[in-house]
Amino acid sequence: MMSFLKRWLITTVAVWVAANIVPGITFTRPGLFLGALVLGLLNAFVRPVVVVLSLPLLIFTLGLFMLVINALLLWSVGSILKDFHVDGFVPAFWGSLIISLTSLLLNSVTRSGSSRLEVHAGKPPGRHPPDDDGGPVIDV
Repeated sequence: MMSFLKRWLITTVAVWVAANIVPGITFTRPGLFLGALVLGLLNAFVRPVVVVLSLPLLIFTLGLFMLVINALLLWSVGSILKDFHVDGFVPAFWGSLIISLTSLLLNSVTRSGSSRLEVHAGKPPGRHPPDDDGGPVIDV
């Protein structure tokens, strides 16, 4: 239950950030919380089906079509709820991009979800260069 609440809160903050940056996404206070909940439900149940159905297009575009899928899901939230409105595809596209980036950042900070964004200064942990014996080195 705590994991669900954390994800819902992160999605709510991400939607709030997107709505404040992108013109064309508007909501009321209850619409924000309901919009984040509906977006989470669509991402959990509808998105996997759409991803499987559009797999050839995802492969052809090297995954960039996922941005279109995310935009369509956000746009559909705006059409489902009356207290959450998305003006069209372009605001939905930019809003979904901001929601994705904000969620990635917040999930990394709170160490929740499956996505991680880590920055390492210097050598990566656990890897050390081989001793230099004068021969060619291939570091993979």
